[in-house]
Amino acid sequence: MTIPPLFKIALRAIMRNKLRSFLTILGIVIGVGAVIAMVSIGQGAKVMVEKQLESLGTNVLIIIPISTTHTAIRGTTTGTITLTAEDTLAIKKECSSISYISPGIRTSIQVVYGNMNWTTFVSGVGSDYQIVRNWHLVSGRFFNEQDINIMAKVCILGQTVATNLFGASDPVDKWVRVNNVPFKVIGVLSTKGQSPTGQDQDDLVLMPYTTVQRKIMGVTYIGVALASSVSAEARFEAIEQITSLLRQRHHLKPNEENDFSVISQVEFASTMMETSHTMTVLLGGIASVSLIVGGIGIMNIMLVSTTERTKEIGIRMAIGAREKDILFQFLTEATVLSSIGGVVGVIFGIILSKSVSYFGDWPSLLSPPSIAIAFFFSNMIGIFFGYYPARKASRLNPIDALRYE
Repeated sequence: MTIPPLFKIALRAIMRNKLRSFLTILGIVIGVGAVIAMVSIGQGAKVMVEKQLESLGTNVLIIIPISTTHTAIRGTTTGTITLTAEDTLAIKKECSSISYISPGIRTSIQVVYGNMNWTTFVSGVGSDYQIVRNWHLVSGRFFNEQDINIMAKVCILGQTVATNLFGASDPVDKWVRVNNVPFKVIGVLSTKGQSPTGQDQDDLVLMPYTTVQRKIMGVTYIGVALASSVSAEARFEAIEQITSLLRQRHHLKPNEENDFSVISQVEFASTMMETSHTMTVLLGGIASVSLIVGGIGIMNIMLVSTTERTKEIGIRMAIGAREKDILFQFLTEATVLSSIGGVVGVIFGIILSKSVSYFGDWPSLLSPPSIAIAFFFSNMIGIFFGYYPARKASRLNPIDALRYE
């Protein structure tokens, strides 16, 4: 029996029970579509995380103060924060593996311009902050050492703050008020977008850290320090140098724990990428279950078809059809069902992923290999789940089949 007649018979058998065939194909469509959509969403999330990690800066080390005193209730911190701007100056001077470092202190506050106001984060930073974060300006200038030394009343706006307070106009050289204190806008930051934790990085105002310490918060400590190692390979040496220096400066005894923590951006990035990859695999795995369910549907319809067409099988065997002819016929029917479901499923998956991206404001990245693999497995599932019914049909006894009512 040649291939074209096989497909002709298969299509005729499928069209004989349109509703049943449609429901079977629908299972494959949903399975293939779900796999493509879930993998594309996972890949899109991975690309988004990569871009967000790039926006945090290169070779970045984050130094965070840790209090060693905790209350029994809720584990809240009651100890004194010991990290200071002088520590960052010492790190830059004495740690050879560190090229740039910026102190940081942050608070939430309302910024006012005319009759407009916006509640945002005010971050006090050093002159190296722009380099460490690899953050460019769209207009104006960044802080210099003189601004920091004299606690200048100047600020730089993130895009979100600039848009909400000034609209489309340029804020540079205009004045805003923070705590009823006037600050001159000297620059506007470029857009960074969301951080890996989902926070809007553009919703902030930068000021010299000395200004935030003395004129806004009234403190002497800093909340964080961002450092940049001379290279990615030097980050481990940099962590060791920073740890040794800060333990010495904070007069910690050998048996005392650090009152600070040094986190490498590379390790953080690696963790985030592993999490993103795991999510993609998990989403694809969950979607694959629906593809397997579709395969079970194919097996079910083929078993029913075998029973209904027992007499037809007996007649074909009586006029000379061999076991392999019957086997190939039913396998062809299963493959045609899964192939139609695969083609429609690919289209459905592409539409679904684009819809999620458009309406859900979530990135999706269609991957040709994942589409090809999903389509390939839809055909393999048709063959796998169609084999048992096909084999059962091919092994019928012609005499028993002809007697079947």
